[in-house]
Amino acid sequence: MAAFKDWFFETNTPEPEGFYEPETEVHHTHPWWKVMCLTGVDYFSTLGYQPGIAALAAGALSPFATLVLVLLTLFGALPMYRRVAGESPHGDGSISMLEKLLPFWQGKLFVLCLIGFAATGFIITITLSAADATAHVIENPFAPHWMHGKQVPITLLFIGLLGAVFLKGFGEAIGIAVALVVVYIGLNLVVVAVGFKEILTHPEVISNWRAALFTQHPNVLAMLGASLLFFPKLALGLSGFETGVVVMPLVKGDPTDTPQNPAGRIRNARKLLTAAALIMSVMLLSSSLVTTLLIPHEAFLPPDAATGAAQGQAYGRALAYIAHKYLGGAFGTLYDVSTILILWFAGSSAMAGLLNIVPRYLPRYGMAPDWTRAVRPLALIFTLISFAVTIYFRAGVEAQAGAYATGVLALMTSATIAVTLSAKRAGQRNLTIGFGVVALIFIYTTAVTLIQRPEGLGIALVFIASIVGISLLSRVSRTLELRVERVELDEAAQSFVAECAGRGVRIIANKRQDGDAREYALKEDKQREDSHIPASLPILFLEVEIVDASEFSSVLQVRGVDVEGYRVLRAQSSTVPNAIAALLLHLRDMTGKRPHAYFNWSEGHPIVFMMRYLLLGEGDTAPVTREVLRKAERDPEKRPMIHVDG
Repeated sequence: MAAFKDWFFETNTPEPEGFYEPETEVHHTHPWWKVMCLTGVDYFSTLGYQPGIAALAAGALSPFATLVLVLLTLFGALPMYRRVAGESPHGDGSISMLEKLLPFWQGKLFVLCLIGFAATGFIITITLSAADATAHVIENPFAPHWMHGKQVPITLLFIGLLGAVFLKGFGEAIGIAVALVVVYIGLNLVVVAVGFKEILTHPEVISNWRAALFTQHPNVLAMLGASLLFFPKLALGLSGFETGVVVMPLVKGDPTDTPQNPAGRIRNARKLLTAAALIMSVMLLSSSLVTTLLIPHEAFLPPDAATGAAQGQAYGRALAYIAHKYLGGAFGTLYDVSTILILWFAGSSAMAGLLNIVPRYLPRYGMAPDWTRAVRPLALIFTLISFAVTIYFRAGVEAQAGAYATGVLALMTSATIAVTLSAKRAGQRNLTIGFGVVALIFIYTTAVTLIQRPEGLGIALVFIASIVGISLLSRVSRTLELRVERVELDEAAQSFVAECAGRGVRIIANKRQDGDAREYALKEDKQREDSHIPASLPILFLEVEIVDASEFSSVLQVRGVDVEGYRVLRAQSSTVPNAIAALLLHLRDMTGKRPHAYFNWSEGHPIVFMMRYLLLGEGDTAPVTREVLRKAERDPEKRPMIHVDG
């Protein structure tokens, strides 16, 4: 049982100490092209349905609408995320760039909302892709009849298998992803090549397409305008960029890389993003041309809304339709199997994203237990959530599309805003304008998507409310933890402690006002009288300054200051009582004796003190310090002493 527990809670996930702090533990890294395959199973798998979506939405204009998507990919999303890779190379994604702009509680709540959108996009990626894989299984002409009507159990099976892969480990997931991507892209190249051969053999399809195109749109400007209007429906072809930067810790860098300057990792991550964007752009354009020219429009029609009966054999599977029609049932089935497998495993990039992003934020905020840094418990939790979402949506692909688009576009929109602000802060005027235009396009796209598919926002809000609610409850339940990673005393502070160690360390807690000798003299006289501290015993003053009460844990750095003979220990922390408790325990271990700390009672209402402590890190310090010590040290004989006088 102990061995299973050790295996289940094993983790390589580091605990970052700030916005751009390096990892403190080493990830298992892989060549950039292998990690590209892991993120690409989601990105590339959209070929299974994107050409059909484009043809259904834009008709004969589909290739032009896809061209707009490709141009925005190469000249908008790609440069943007290459910058994100440079500014956030430790797996924080674009969220950390926005986190830095909004400190204190508003920043934490904003990040939680973004994580809610990320969870929406990533979880729905898992469930939608598995549901789409199920649809390909059932719609294959060789599928046994008993599978029809079994969408939910088959989809649950796919999700369960995906979760099992991540219980095994990231290395196995990357190995599977590489094999699937290589085979899938290869088969797609064959299908597209055969499609172009058919077009060259039957040039009349080009004439028919041109006639239909100019009948709908009389000139190029009209085509461009209509393509921009269709863009929101095609924007899912951009999925995968955020995941690409979130999993950057998996990318192998150079031997000379340091945590502070992982130049090799950044360079290779940019290769990953560029290669994925180029491959996908070529495949999207070519597949859009082939499917638009060779497949009649009625074949793209979705199932009848009233009866559920199929209307178009190419709905959601345009390239599979061409594979069956022009390469025969055997090759078509092989293509179907490849599509099914990559759609099933498309959720792996989403799972990888969740397993990297959640441990980097929630435990650091104190908004999740420390065990959430471990991969396997989180993988199990996300798998169970995916089960629930699948059952709720009855494994329907179309029913989940709105939530998927909302999650993906919200994250990408926030990334465009972060990059635009970053360029502005750096004084890069041209880049600011360029990224600003891209940001406006994504804001427009997100707004249109929310108007057209408002249910997506509702689902995202459920995820956000759940994450915020659970996170705040966790923060409250953990508020009396020690919350200090380690204590560091400078040379002066160590000297002060050493001078007192022989007769025991006595600390007077002080909230600094003027910080002059008179203040310390009055404080010492009053405390010696009230607490009966003999004049022969040396004392130290302790002052803790609140820097950001929304932070949960930190390194407590203590410096010694001599104010006209009065020895003062000064520190900064997110909370006063927890910092005092941590220092007292450190002094006990350092000197081998129980330190004594002296406080005055605070006047005020207990409820007000409690809220001040939870939100501002201060309040009725003495009783809270004692409670933190009681939880940290169960043995009363070893616990530092707390004295309180009026």
